[in-house]
Amino acid sequence: ETDHRAWTPVTYTVTRQNATVQGLIEGKAYFFRIAPENIIGMGPFVETTSELLIRDPITVPERPEDLQVKEVTKESVTLTWNPPKYNGGSDITMYVLESRLIGKEKFSRVTKEKMLDRKYIVEGLKEGDTYEYRVSACNIVGQGKPSFCTKPITCKDEIAPPALELDFRDKLIVRVGEAFSLTGHYSGKPQPKVTWLKDDITVKEDKRTKIQTTPTTLCLGMYKSTREDSGKYCVVIENSSGSRKGLCQVTVVDRPQPPVGPVIFDEVHKDHFVISWKPPLDDGGSAITNYIVEKKDAHRELWMPVTSATVKTTCKVPKLLEGKEYVVRIYAENTYGISDPLLSDEMKAKDRFSVPDAPEQPIIKNVTKNSALVCWNRPRDGGKPITSYILERKETMSTRWARVTKDPIYPDTQFKVTDLLEGCEYEFRVSAENEIGVGDPSPPSKPFFARDPIVKPSPPINPEAVDKTKSSVDLSWQPPRHDGNGKILGYLIEYQKEGDEEWKKANHTADSCPDTKYQVIGLTEGTKYKFRVMAVNAAGESEPAHVRDPVEVKDRLEPPELILDANMVRDQQIKAGTTLRLSAVIKGIPFPKVTWKKDDKEVSTKADIEVTGVGSKLEIRNAAHEDGGIYSLTVENPLGSKTVSVKVLVLDKPGPPRNLQVSEVRKDSCYLTWKEPEDNGGSAITNYVIEKKDVAAAQWVPISSSSKKHSLLAKHLMEGTQYLFRVAAENQYGRSPYVESLKPIKAIDPLHPPGPPKNLHHVDVDKTEVSLVWNWPDRDGGAEITGFLVEYQEEGADEWTKFKTVTVPECVVTGLKQGKIYKFRVKAQNIVGLSLPDTTIPIECQEKLVPPSVELDVKLIEGLVVKAGSTVRLPAIMRGVPVPTAKWVTDDNEIKSEGNYKIDTDNYSTTLTIKSCVRKDSG
Repeated sequence: ETDHRAWTPVTYTVTRQNATVQGLIEGKAYFFRIAPENIIGMGPFVETTSELLIRDPITVPERPEDLQVKEVTKESVTLTWNPPKYNGGSDITMYVLESRLIGKEKFSRVTKEKMLDRKYIVEGLKEGDTYEYRVSACNIVGQGKPSFCTKPITCKDEIAPPALELDFRDKLIVRVGEAFSLTGHYSGKPQPKVTWLKDDITVKEDKRTKIQTTPTTLCLGMYKSTREDSGKYCVVIENSSGSRKGLCQVTVVDRPQPPVGPVIFDEVHKDHFVISWKPPLDDGGSAITNYIVEKKDAHRELWMPVTSATVKTTCKVPKLLEGKEYVVRIYAENTYGISDPLLSDEMKAKDRFSVPDAPEQPIIKNVTKNSALVCWNRPRDGGKPITSYILERKETMSTRWARVTKDPIYPDTQFKVTDLLEGCEYEFRVSAENEIGVGDPSPPSKPFFARDPIVKPSPPINPEAVDKTKSSVDLSWQPPRHDGNGKILGYLIEYQKEGDEEWKKANHTADSCPDTKYQVIGLTEGTKYKFRVMAVNAAGESEPAHVRDPVEVKDRLEPPELILDANMVRDQQIKAGTTLRLSAVIKGIPFPKVTWKKDDKEVSTKADIEVTGVGSKLEIRNAAHEDGGIYSLTVENPLGSKTVSVKVLVLDKPGPPRNLQVSEVRKDSCYLTWKEPEDNGGSAITNYVIEKKDVAAAQWVPISSSSKKHSLLAKHLMEGTQYLFRVAAENQYGRSPYVESLKPIKAIDPLHPPGPPKNLHHVDVDKTEVSLVWNWPDRDGGAEITGFLVEYQEEGADEWTKFKTVTVPECVVTGLKQGKIYKFRVKAQNIVGLSLPDTTIPIECQEKLVPPSVELDVKLIEGLVVKAGSTVRLPAIMRGVPVPTAKWVTDDNEIKSEGNYKIDTDNYSTTLTIKSCVRKDSG
């Protein structure tokens, strides 16, 4: 063997001039030598001039398998295929893909590139053309037979309507805090767009919401669900040929919220309460099954159950101790739990009898200069009969109340008060008394002056309709000529449909209309009405004064009109950060509908829009560049519409430059390129600022601040140093944000991957491991070789398996399987990357082979002379892996164990025994 120094004998007796050597190992290289021998001895050896590698004869590969069309569009065809069943004894070096346009005879090569991948996309085809394709494999010998042709393929887009298969049902119930997911499979050509909706609003991803979409599957996941996640979820898949949707009603359930307070004590007694409350605002997604009611003494901590079975929102709380104060709490319960409690205020258990309630406000009648009649209504008696009333008076400017009489007033609910002072202003109040005690006093009566009666006033003067709409009429009049010696308290207005007899009240009390004008509302459009007005003083209502003519109820119409303020008369230019104000005066009846728009779209939400009865104002504080545009104000009512527009330009510093690229890196320079900003801030770019930074330093160093071009050669770099670069644009309003290079560059001349390792071969094989050695590459690519990546591939597999990276040109690959055939390859590696590989021939993992050898006693080798009739014993020791087969021959004739011959053989030795030997046994 070429990698061993020892020579191994093949045979000792070859009389011909040729020999067949067996037991050689495929993939190994051998030298051979031959020496002649005669009776005198052995002559000199002659060797083969070069090594001979043992392998099967190499041919071209067979045809590739399973050429398939994976995808067809109007401009491209995607093809895949499998390698040949037999590679001809040599690795496939490339594949040749050919096509033929239907109607032509010859196939032409699709690409001149060297293809090793078994997938290729043929692009640049013409829509409607029809092609056939075939592929052939090449090895070191040449190009093999082409594969079978594909069926004719016409270039056109494949169209398939969307199909949707959901993994969830129409309804889903989830507990609060649990996660849920909605999944499914879909298909369609072209690839459908997937959209998730919740209650018709697009679902967006956040910390709890995750959306995952692959070309065939879709999934919406929700972590730690809350009640707000309940709703109707919809997934829509859509492409140019149609759409499909799937729905799921998700209900996130939880225990209910507390009942709604306050707790109302409908009845309070010395031994029980009757309470009520309102249901929870949120039942947790499940109907309330019952309420739990508990009570406790307000001065103790022990809660006692009242009931846990009530389904109504009212309950009787029994077994109370008179005079004790109690607190009640109420829980709501559903299938999923019990709510937090609703607590009541403290309430004392007491008897139902009490002092009388306060009477209503007293009414004063029959006022004279020294007397008045006070009247009131009987109040609730608190459960015990009223025994008397207590009437009190005070002057309006005083704070002290005095009893009118010490005599009991009962059962009458009125009392004539005398001894009043003429011209003084008085108020009266009344209290009721029973055996429990005296109740609260009534509200004071309306103040009045002690003077003789006031007569009714004269009618108002000249009532008329001054304005009208489709549902109202505005009336105006002058005060009456005579007020009846009393203050005019207000006016009553009545109206009547033309043709009706009944007058209806527009207001019910005079104090609701203290002025000489009133708007009558709630009228029917298109109907004619009559109106009348009456003045009211302390003596009563005057005779009515009528509006002269019936009034037809309808809108008074005026077309809309705009009067522009100075800020909308001409185009506006403002600096960023200031406030944009646009305003106009608006006229029209009815008042027009006001609409502000920017570039025919809704204005930004940051804009404050104010609409008053006379105009409208739009204001944007801290305006930004994107707030510029065409602003329009439209006013519209039934008589028409009017629109005005103004152009607003917000001047600002520019946006950042785009697409900063670093190229042509050398040890002392590199080339920077970028694109101008998408937004120049409304002003021309004046220059660019370029800076660099050593990644180990904190400060940026300027390179240029006056460049007007979109590129720059950065000079004076230090070899071996890593740099970052950044660029900003400037206009007259400032400097833009910087755009930085994506990653540091190192100032060195270009490097390349190393060359491939040389002379990769195996030096030893065992059942589960193979020993490999190789030589260093011819070139290192300009950088030190840091290691070698060793990979192996099992016969029949497509992928190479990484074993490990070593730093020396030798490796023992372990973990292999006995009986399997493997290929091995090694790539050199430097800081730039990996080289091309050097690959071995296929190697079978088997026990280590040791050539067979035989050891004989030296005396036997020299020859043996025995006497006829004696027994001859010829022992020999055998060595070899696997165990050799022993074969005894004499004069090229095989000896078998029969007659006087006996052969004994085991794994280590063989012995030939000849009993009673004769002359013919010589040899």
